[in-house]
Amino acid sequence: MNIGLQVFRYETVNSGNLQKSFRFAVVDFSKSKGYPSNFVCMLPLQLGATKSNSIFLQVFGDQSLEQAKALLKDALERENDSDVKAEIQRRLKLLELKKVDKIKCSGCGKLFQPRRIRRFKSNFCEECMKKKFGTPIGQK
Repeated sequence: MNIGLQVFRYETVNSGNLQKSFRFAVVDFSKSKGYPSNFVCMLPLQLGATKSNSIFLQVFGDQSLEQAKALLKDALERENDSDVKAEIQRRLKLLELKKVDKIKCSGCGKLFQPRRIRRFKSNFCEECMKKKFGTPIGQK
């Protein structure tokens, strides 16, 4: 399978503003040279658990993230248009795994993974929450 990306640019006018959007089709060049006959699937904007029913994930399975990155990097090297390059770079950033930020506990000072609780202004780790308020977070 010799696959690549075919980029389609759509320009629409919304309330007098010109809006550019792009779609990326995954094509198999070993089938045919023309677009409609070599179409495999569309490249989704994001790959995640919420879109488990996408055709791209069904076709490429466990290697879908690596395949999407490889397709986008290959298209970035081949592309000359600056707008398309910017869109490809934006999509590559969306595929990057977000690192988990840790914050410093206001009580003991150790780093921990925060869980958002709006009723407290200070950030406390689980141990400090137990010491200060008795019951652990989320339990009654």
